[in-house]
Amino acid sequence: MVRYLALGAALLLATPATAQTCAAPSCFDAPVVAVADGDTVTVLRQTATGARQVRVRLTEIDAPESGQPWGARAQQALADKVFRKTVQVSASGNDHYGRLLARLYITDGDRLTGRDVNREMVREGHAWVYRRFATENWLPDEAAARDSGLGLWSLGAGAAVPPWEWRRDERSRKVAAIGNAPAAMATPFSCGAKRYCREMTSCAEARFHLESCGLRTMDGDNDGVPCEKTLC
Repeated sequence: MVRYLALGAALLLATPATAQTCAAPSCFDAPVVAVADGDTVTVLRQTATGARQVRVRLTEIDAPESGQPWGARAQQALADKVFRKTVQVSASGNDHYGRLLARLYITDGDRLTGRDVNREMVREGHAWVYRRFATENWLPDEAAARDSGLGLWSLGAGAAVPPWEWRRDERSRKVAAIGNAPAAMATPFSCGAKRYCREMTSCAEARFHLESCGLRTMDGDNDGVPCEKTLC
């Protein structure tokens, strides 16, 4: 079970959104049973064969990584909104690792309150608009949060680094560290014919092929973490 740091910051009152109208299987209600970070949760979905856990990646947004400034606070902000609560999951597909891509809406019984969780995370300064995959124009929401110094935007100039840039720089740092490592500490892995997660024997090997060999098939959603469904 993910443990959450106490966070006493008050949340902004989100502007009500139009209630979403969609039907199964693309839409369903489910309780949130875990929050991995500021843009990934696990829900317990009821199916004809019983309940099963489904990992959900929130669309439109990219929250700070756990190793970044504000990463833990973004996770806590999302947990405060949805953990152990029932949400409406409005799905739009799956990513390379099988995670469900979706918008989350806070529900009140069978009635939507109009709270778009994904958009709230941007409005309150806990996430960026994910430019590469965005289909909604939430840049004004991001700009308003930045101008008001909300959330991660309170960190000051230079500290609020977009996660996609942070992941890219982190990969570069790791590659440089491997290149400068003493021979005795050299990795046992090497770039070769392996190309897919099913061919990897460990998360460490998958990370090596992603970061040192540039094997993008290890990281289908470009979040810097390879083989999330099977190894990492």
